[in-house]
Amino acid sequence: MSETLFVVKIGGNVIDNPDALHAFLKDFAMVKGHKILIHGGGKIATKIGDQLGITSKYINGRRITDDDTIDIVTMVYGGLVNKKIVARLQALQTNAIGLTGADANMIPATKRPLKVIDGASVDFGWVGDVDHSKFEGRNLRLLIDNGFTPVFAPLTHDGQGHILNTNADTIASTLAVGLSSLYDVRLIYCFEKKRGIGKRG
Repeated sequence: MSETLFVVKIGGNVIDNPDALHAFLKDFAMVKGHKILIHGGGKIATKIGDQLGITSKYINGRRITDDDTIDIVTMVYGGLVNKKIVARLQALQTNAIGLTGADANMIPATKRPLKVIDGASVDFGWVGDVDHSKFEGRNLRLLIDNGFTPVFAPLTHDGQGHILNTNADTIASTLAVGLSSLYDVRLIYCFEKKRGIGKRG
């Protein structure tokens, strides 16, 4: 029988609320066995971008990731947010390791093509669309089976040297589907709720 692997995605509202994040990480650290955490960026990238004079742009609620913005989200998602979560998990005796989809070629993706919205072509910039068929889980399994808890930032890469901003829900589902042949995977989406963990799908 395959070992159980919990793939847990944490929402941006939890990231933005220090008390909710602390409570979640305490609960996550108590989960026994194999587990992976995927996080979004919350509003932190927008806040830091504003401080640097880089205004966030959205179309239909989706961020336009231009050259300046991909630098911001890489620094914030892959650096500030990811490493703070890793450090807090280490304090909770969970041997976490921070990753993006670019590390060890974990999650390759392709740059999103132009989309037609309301009759106009829209370029979302450095946004990545993941192809589940390109995911290869052996490198990730090496980490998991050796006692590490991967913590993924919502970033992938295109194989041409570019980081891509990628939906965290998509990364979570990609990991869950891709690792389902190796583990008994439980995919859980967590949100800010008074009663703790919420489960979707």
